[in-house]
Amino acid sequence: MIVYVMTEAEMLLAKLIWEKEPIGSGELVRLAQERLNWKKSTTYTVLRKICANGIFQNRDTVVTSLMSREEYVRRKGERYLDENYGGSLPGFVAAFLKRKKLSRKEIEELARMIEEYRED
Repeated sequence: MIVYVMTEAEMLLAKLIWEKEPIGSGELVRLAQERLNWKKSTTYTVLRKICANGIFQNRDTVVTSLMSREEYVRRKGERYLDENYGGSLPGFVAAFLKRKKLSRKEIEELARMIEEYRED
């Protein structure tokens, strides 16, 4: 399943929801006003869009996630790899390493991660 990539505004509201869920839509409006300086109409417009894209739901005025933040980030990363590197993690790493050298500690940490997730 390819995930919808949220806009910056959508991500701001999403972070509030993930932090406070389950949250009543009225409370979400109040929180968005307080933290983001948004009007009620802005909050509901953005909320409708992220609900329409299957990341959240607003059922009986209670907003909850259909996807955790971690799952969203993972799927967004997979989509980025697919679109930009043909799904190749080694291709992404090679492109990244052309611009940044890794420390010995980073290399060791990556090696541990690879070994941990290695298919036998």
